[in-house]
Amino acid sequence: MTPVGTVAALRRYPVKSMLGEELAAVRVAAGGFDGDRALALIDTSSGRIATAKHPRLWRRLLQLSATRGDDGSVSITLPDGSVLDAAGSQVGEVLSEVLGRPVRLAAERPDGASVERPAPEDVIASGVEAEVPFATVEIALGTPGGTFVDHSPVHLITTATVEHIGTEALRYRPNVVIATPPGPPFAENGWRGREVTIGEVRLRVTLPTPRCSVPTLEHGELPRALHAVRTPLAENRIDVLGTGAMPCAGVYAEVVTGGTIHADDPVHIGPPAS
Repeated sequence: MTPVGTVAALRRYPVKSMLGEELAAVRVAAGGFDGDRALALIDTSSGRIATAKHPRLWRRLLQLSATRGDDGSVSITLPDGSVLDAAGSQVGEVLSEVLGRPVRLAAERPDGASVERPAPEDVIASGVEAEVPFATVEIALGTPGGTFVDHSPVHLITTATVEHIGTEALRYRPNVVIATPPGPPFAENGWRGREVTIGEVRLRVTLPTPRCSVPTLEHGELPRALHAVRTPLAENRIDVLGTGAMPCAGVYAEVVTGGTIHADDPVHIGPPAS
């Protein structure tokens, strides 16, 4: 195993597409981080998962944040600072009013759950209010269990990649930010099929992470940042799943051996797959 860096940040997102929380330590199992993307909003008019990937409809989700208590309870903080108990009987009604569309909060992923994903190029060119074409994409195809992750259960990105792009890591919504020495960006591309060890946890990288328009959007008080995707569009387009070249930054990984990850844990990578 070759050392590549240390854990700079651990992040969990209890509700899909809302802002999340930074952790000092987290349990990791086959389905990913404990409590990560365990809940999601479902658009009751379409039956699809609400996600800021479709910014015209759902970018306001990035003005809400969610945290998870030690007892597994989830609290949602609204833009006005008020806090909702995710288990409360009125949560769907309140969130529907805040978001301007009818939604319900789900703790079980429906079979074939899908999201609407416009191409980031179209959103950048036309603006977040424009009606642009979108693909309907099934989520969590690389993850066991019922969470609402996009593909594989754990998402990694390096500081070398983020610093080259020149924006905040949290815009990419990673689970693990790896502090790496100065070096070429997008080194994660070469990790596909390789094992990554973080503390006592072993992961296997499945594919580069294709970027939608979410990193370009406002995140809480952070302003828009079009370069967060424009740079990968210009420098790191990869045909991830045979669907054409897409801008990528970071990688997805599956869990080989679970355990606990701590901030500052060393990160090692195994040899290329034979």
